[in-house]
Amino acid sequence: MFAYEIGSGTPVVLLHGFGLDHQSLLPLEPIFEKSSGWRRIYLDLPGATQCSAGGIASSQGVADAVVEEISAHVGDESFAVLGNSFGGMIARYVAHKSRSRVLGLATIAGVFVAPHAERTVPTRTVLHDEPEVVSILGTALKHYREDAVVESVSDARAFLQHVLPGVVGADAAALERIARSYSLEHEPEDRHPEPFTQPTLLITVRQDHVVGYAGAWDRVEHYPRASFAVLDGAGHKLLFERSALCALLIEDLLARVRRGY
Repeated sequence: MFAYEIGSGTPVVLLHGFGLDHQSLLPLEPIFEKSSGWRRIYLDLPGATQCSAGGIASSQGVADAVVEEISAHVGDESFAVLGNSFGGMIARYVAHKSRSRVLGLATIAGVFVAPHAERTVPTRTVLHDEPEVVSILGTALKHYREDAVVESVSDARAFLQHVLPGVVGADAAALERIARSYSLEHEPEDRHPEPFTQPTLLITVRQDHVVGYAGAWDRVEHYPRASFAVLDGAGHKLLFERSALCALLIEDLLARVRRGY
């Protein structure tokens, strides 16, 4: 599994969304640079640009491979884990599977209900069209507009730099195979029902028509130390559309992890 590592200090593992790669989370770098003392480990999940899926054919296979990969990088050291979208589902699995070593958990528009048909999601809404993005994005416009809720020139440029490479470089056949077994064998909160008491951050979005926010809220009592946020004015790409607010929330989580409470 490919890992991009930067910085030193306490390990934090970052897991990207389905069909993307680690570059989609690199806009988080200024947060860690500001907080300092974090060794960031950005993984390319199986099927992503720089990681062959091999024989992995399910989300459970991805989750188990991630647990092994983390151990290979951090050994017995404690770590924090952050996941975006599909990566949020995998992060929940990691946090419960390795609970004794996990310092904190963050899910950003994380998947809490795997089957799409069972998700409670809002109607697809676009709050702002930005005509200038058309010329900037060119043939990538369709991909950008699949999830965009508040279009902007800055987001379009960030999409080209951080998101599109993962879309283009993904192993489509491997992802299709994994998508057919998208659910984990057991939901982490059900398999490990004792409350998860480490500092936690669950960021959701009102206009997220991909995963919604209700699924995460249904699990909130399992996380007694969780900050739960439902942001307005963004969609599934909230890390770009509400980057400043996401940064503040993640900074707060990192501070809570540092304090240990």
